[in-house]
Amino acid sequence: MKAVVALAMLLTVGLGTTQAQQVALKTNLLYDATTTPNLGVEIGVGRKSSVQLVYGLNPWKFGQGDDQKYAKHWILNPEYRYWFCQRFNGSFLGVHAFGGEYDAANVNLLFWDELKDHRFEGWYVGGGVSYGYQWVLSRHWNFEAAIGFGAAYIAYDKFNCGVCGKKLDDGHKVYVGPTKLALSLLYIF
Repeated sequence: MKAVVALAMLLTVGLGTTQAQQVALKTNLLYDATTTPNLGVEIGVGRKSSVQLVYGLNPWKFGQGDDQKYAKHWILNPEYRYWFCQRFNGSFLGVHAFGGEYDAANVNLLFWDELKDHRFEGWYVGGGVSYGYQWVLSRHWNFEAAIGFGAAYIAYDKFNCGVCGKKLDDGHKVYVGPTKLALSLLYIF
């Protein structure tokens, strides 16, 4: 949590000296669709470069008793972007990192079959490269599509399903594949 506050303060310091079309607030609509509210800030740091910081939080559980399905988590995702034309318009390449904590059970994930029958909790960290495109909708509104590939280190404790299930194992996984998928709406100041 201290890291979140420190990064937010660092980005906020830059807001006091920004000029037109150097700051955008954004939300990833795909992430919103997974019941994970998220908010990001992107700041222009050069004619063809920007940095962003996105925070997402999913605190929800669905269902009752042992049938509860959830993928509770928080994520912090910084990214540096190089724009081919000008920032906030057209194509960009990015380098992103991410990290957070999770608690998940009874969920079907393509890369982790055991989540259907067990509860896992732990932390993760990773990074990758991304490509995206922004379309200017109006003076203050943009739409963005982005995809990224990379790797993640996922540390876990494994439990029987249920809140008070017995701890069965601990360990880690290394995931390699898509690490970012975004359809975002931006408001540019």
